[in-house]
Amino acid sequence: MTILAICTKVIAEVLGTYFLIFAGCAAVVVDADSNNAVSHAGVSIVWGLVVMVMVYSVGHISGAHFNPAVTMAFATCKRFPWKQVPAYLAAQILGSTLASGTLRLIFSGTQNHFAGTLPTGSDMQSFVLEFVITFYLMFVISGVATDNRAIGELAGLAVGSTILLNVMFAGPISGASMNPARSLGPAIVSSQYKGIWIYLVAPTCGAVAGAWVYNIIRFTDKPLREITTTGSFLKGLGLSRNGSN
Repeated sequence: MTILAICTKVIAEVLGTYFLIFAGCAAVVVDADSNNAVSHAGVSIVWGLVVMVMVYSVGHISGAHFNPAVTMAFATCKRFPWKQVPAYLAAQILGSTLASGTLRLIFSGTQNHFAGTLPTGSDMQSFVLEFVITFYLMFVISGVATDNRAIGELAGLAVGSTILLNVMFAGPISGASMNPARSLGPAIVSSQYKGIWIYLVAPTCGAVAGAWVYNIIRFTDKPLREITTTGSFLKGLGLSRNGSN
């Protein structure tokens, strides 16, 4: 793969993560600043919709990871080249930080509400919940994005719906991060790192576990390499016929 092609993917990840965090965190801030005018259900819908929109926008370019946990999970399953992992992680964290910084500039003073994630209960409660919901998310992603028996064109809808569902019930407890970049960007901009380890470790472990469990239960007569190169949604991951770049 050429340097230009890799740069294109990285730029897509920066932009995709930026718009994801900007829209989702803006909903959180506006809701906090307007006496819950958006509502928790509204915030959940925003997160689900923006994920769906961005998957359809740049999924064919970069694979639409927008999430270090997803990138790491794909890499551990040999569905994404390790040599591109550092660039993807940097792009995702940069996009999240820039989006958080933009929101900080727009909503300043009394409107400046922390849009990051914080445990409302114990750290262990949030850790387990983040692990489970990210496991669930990655399990769905693996099903719709790596198996050509699924309808790949509906990947954005399936992933966005999963995000919406997870935020609905887990948001009030852990913030429903499912994404280290989603939590790290606002934390960097606001210098609030309380419980940040939860949102770095739990989603990553959950995503890796979810990807591997789907691989274990997958049943097909086709070789794994053929499945990963024929899945329609994986065209954006840039996997070549030999399974690597």
